[in-house]
Amino acid sequence: MLTCDSCYRGAALAEGRQARQSISAEGAPGSRQQPLDPNDPQSETTVIPGNPVGSNDSGAEPDKKWEHAGMLRRTFLRAAACLSAVSTLAVNQSRAAENPAAETKAIPAIPGPDQNTKTPVFKVPAGTVDTHTHIFGPAAEYPFSPTRPYTPPDAPLPMFRALHEKIGVHRAVIVNATLHGFDNRVVTDAIAQSGGNYKGIANINNGMSDADLAALEKAGIRGCRFAFLKRLGGVGDMNVFKRLVDRAAAIGWHVDVYLEPGSIREFIPILKALPTTYVIDHMGTIAAAKGLDDPEFKALLDLQKNDEKCWVKITGLERASASGAPFHDSVPFAKSLIDNAPDRVIWGTDWPHPNVKIMPNDGDLVDLIPLYAPEPAIQQKLLVDNPVRLFKF
Repeated sequence: MLTCDSCYRGAALAEGRQARQSISAEGAPGSRQQPLDPNDPQSETTVIPGNPVGSNDSGAEPDKKWEHAGMLRRTFLRAAACLSAVSTLAVNQSRAAENPAAETKAIPAIPGPDQNTKTPVFKVPAGTVDTHTHIFGPAAEYPFSPTRPYTPPDAPLPMFRALHEKIGVHRAVIVNATLHGFDNRVVTDAIAQSGGNYKGIANINNGMSDADLAALEKAGIRGCRFAFLKRLGGVGDMNVFKRLVDRAAAIGWHVDVYLEPGSIREFIPILKALPTTYVIDHMGTIAAAKGLDDPEFKALLDLQKNDEKCWVKITGLERASASGAPFHDSVPFAKSLIDNAPDRVIWGTDWPHPNVKIMPNDGDLVDLIPLYAPEPAIQQKLLVDNPVRLFKF
């Protein structure tokens, strides 16, 4: 039963005053009542033309009967409006109970990757690792979570292999996406079929036992990911986050963090306090439009320079770009991060590129590499040596 206490209180107040004072609701002699606006919460008294509120030209006391008449009418109108709102709410709740599906927010569909991958001009060095990739489905075998934030088309292992064959990459790190929830089989099954060429990043929760985490480690998982983006659901309880990070550190994992744009400075104390290595996804979700002097980007550079636990992924240039393909406006940010800490940067495609505004061609992304890492020695670190060390290939 829905109630509205203000309705009852207003009615009781009016009834009590009427019983005590027995005042008629007739207008004051020689005056005209000005209509009340029931939607105006500041209409506390009835205004008599020529007699502003608080004034008394005649020197006599204001007519109490007339003032009370207005108060009674106001109380009645408000009570009626409140009861109407309660009634509408009750009807809406009743309809929702009869049809709960109507109240469920639709899960948005997103497009798949560009399947016409160009053959890049730049040839990556032998042993290159694509450190940020996803495999989606097939959903018939690896069901998507019912609470997923988006629905992509399948991007299964055969497509994944074909992409890497085209760009000349044979080793990869598969990051389990939020759409698969805490079911990491899509990652571990691919690792098992890779002949040692794949490693993985898992999604974990507090319900997993130490034995569960040990099994993931044995299956080729080398870290766990936390997406702080609101559109992906966020992390929630930071105490749980801390406990999970402690457990990850205990088995030698690093932590992947995907931050909300514009939140680097807010997270610096949290990241510095982590007991293990952490990797910041997508260059810290910076925005190229804000320029190299953006305080958020400068804070990221400072964190990367001064905290030996901090690594940065040179990924998501298409996400950072304001100018669009071929995303050259993002190149100076990637170069600054590489020059800033060349031993703690890693590269990835982010295939199949979920939730991007402009779908990139992965051949084009490979051809950006010599623009932000022109020296062969730096390319070797970025593409081969650094990821081999971090992911324990």
